[in-house]
Amino acid sequence: MPRRHFLVRSFVALLVASLAASPALADPPEGKGKGKGRGKSSGDDGAPAASASVSAGAGGISVSISVGEARRMAMDVGAIGYKPLPPGIRKNLARGKPLPPGIAKKYAPGPMVTRLPAYPGHEWRVVGTDLVLVAIATAVVVDILLDVFH
Repeated sequence: MPRRHFLVRSFVALLVASLAASPALADPPEGKGKGKGRGKSSGDDGAPAASASVSAGAGGISVSISVGEARRMAMDVGAIGYKPLPPGIRKNLARGKPLPPGIAKKYAPGPMVTRLPAYPGHEWRVVGTDLVLVAIATAVVVDILLDVFH
């Protein structure tokens, strides 16, 4: 019987320790998942949002344009009022992943493309109301500027 009590107490202690540690494990690592600041864009006040950047794992590209600047360019060329993606499809749009299948992917308007920063091997696409930088060869999303064409 003493051995059985030892095993039960050990199991209970292990269970309590794992439950105590679970809240710390619930949050995604810094910079991953839906964390602070994800999905935010500049407001209608015209103030530019911070420039987005991409990790070295995504080709080492650092995007040098803010959402506010891109939105002003879109307004200058009359490319606003686009319909947003449905929420279920929009959450499949993420950096480091290929463009989701079955969504309307358009090239960015020509007059706007000439003003956007150019990155060799990449192109700007319009996905719903978002401006997306995509690797041409793999269709992997390098960066997303949210609600540029809203």
